[in-house]
Amino acid sequence: MNNSRGDSSSARGSHPSHAPFATTQWSMVYAASHSATPDSQIALATLCQNYWPPLYAYVRHQGHQAAEAQDLTQAFFLELLAKDRLAWADESRGRFRAFLLGALKHFLANEWRARAAIKRGGGTVPLSLDFARAESQFAAEPVDDLSPERLFERRWATALIERSINRLADEQAAAGKTESFQRLRDYLIGAVPDEGQANLAQEIGTTPGALKVAIHRLRKRCRELLREEIAQTVATPEEVDDELRSLFRAFE
Repeated sequence: MNNSRGDSSSARGSHPSHAPFATTQWSMVYAASHSATPDSQIALATLCQNYWPPLYAYVRHQGHQAAEAQDLTQAFFLELLAKDRLAWADESRGRFRAFLLGALKHFLANEWRARAAIKRGGGTVPLSLDFARAESQFAAEPVDDLSPERLFERRWATALIERSINRLADEQAAAGKTESFQRLRDYLIGAVPDEGQANLAQEIGTTPGALKVAIHRLRKRCRELLREEIAQTVATPEEVDDELRSLFRAFE
């Protein structure tokens, strides 16, 4: 599966200096909802590939055991990626996560379809789904304290943040800074303890002042990448900030 993210500059649609927002992945899918095109199908498949784990967590929290949840998740994507399913992207589902969750609920409410889809598809799906990792993430979540919808929101937020950090890691690797980034990765969100700053700076061969600057720059770039990831999952630039706020509310 090609994990193309589309035109990364256009993903920053809230900034007028960049290319039109309409070229982001979900905007492409949304615009083609009633007349699917090959490009919109690829964009939808890529988005599903990138953000499917929250759906698996939702199915698991509905009471399905791991093996059954895997079958249902696979069957859902077999159905979703059929050309006519783009029509599910109606006006009330302008955000990709809302579209996905609404489509999944509709699918699970007609579970006989899932059984038929699994039989037709032979248990295969045109996406590479790492169920072992998704299951370990589900097991680590305090699901008893969360509704299925709340768990979905939290896993969605986690997926966005993880993709942003992984993209930043790729950028740092390309710049030959893999080792120092791995030492600083844990501080992209949390603060560096005062008592550990000098030691950490010495370990990576810099000064405490330069360390603070490096962390600040990494955090700034990570925020930019996070906005790009969010932009790929909403239909308009105005929704980016709202979605960002929703993301952080998911951890409250």
